[in-house]
Amino acid sequence: MNSMPPPNGRPPFNNGPAPVPQPPLANKLPRSARAALEPERVPPPRMRSKKVRHPLVMVGNAIFTALVIVSVAVGATLFIGKQRFEAPGPLPEDKVVNIPRGLGVKDIADVLQREGVIDQPWVFMGGVFVLKAKGELKFGEYQFTKNASLADVIETMIENKVVQHAFTVAEGLTSEQIVARLLENTALAGQIRDIPREGTLLPETYRFTLGMARDQIVQRMQQANKRIVQEVWEHRASDLPYKTPEQLVTMASIVEKETGKPEERSRVAAVFINRLKS
Repeated sequence: MNSMPPPNGRPPFNNGPAPVPQPPLANKLPRSARAALEPERVPPPRMRSKKVRHPLVMVGNAIFTALVIVSVAVGATLFIGKQRFEAPGPLPEDKVVNIPRGLGVKDIADVLQREGVIDQPWVFMGGVFVLKAKGELKFGEYQFTKNASLADVIETMIENKVVQHAFTVAEGLTSEQIVARLLENTALAGQIRDIPREGTLLPETYRFTLGMARDQIVQRMQQANKRIVQEVWEHRASDLPYKTPEQLVTMASIVEKETGKPEERSRVAAVFINRLKS
């Protein structure tokens, strides 16, 4: 039975899927062999700005890059140098080292390295330069502690922490005996022209640095003795038979020769004083 066309002449309504549009026929045609072998054309790169390519800009960029590299290098060097500067040193135990007069920074570094105090002389010299301590490194005899860092070594020399020697003058020694002992002391230098007058050298312990002149020690003894005699004379008893400080010193020398026992001196002095009063 033949279906009748719709009265309005339109095709009947279809609920099926809509037809897919087909691409143009040209897109479906295969490329030729030559076209397939040729690379596809891409757009050319954008031209760099004329400002970027200007010689001054390029030089400025190069300088900036160089400054950054130098800054990083300097920072790394300072960081590493600071660590080495403060790190424990190679010295296995405390040691006394003599730094002669007139040495430069490099010579001092050589002496310290030779004595085993430091093992990085260039870092030592760099630390002296950074601290601006070139003119503050003093000569003398120094005692460096075990494992002293480069910072400790420089600080010791800047603060002039030199070794102190001691010279003791015992009571009862004559001026000639004192001078002889001064001449025997190898830590002192120079000669003594004249033997001081008896009673002018104060028995005491005197500290000095290596190489001090013997005459300086004698002068210190005389100055100390003069100061003590003046103090004793100003506080003496009013009934003592002495007219001058020199007489007081003479009496003290006589008592020293009479007895070497401190507990007997006052009794011996009283005997002489009573004789002078009578």
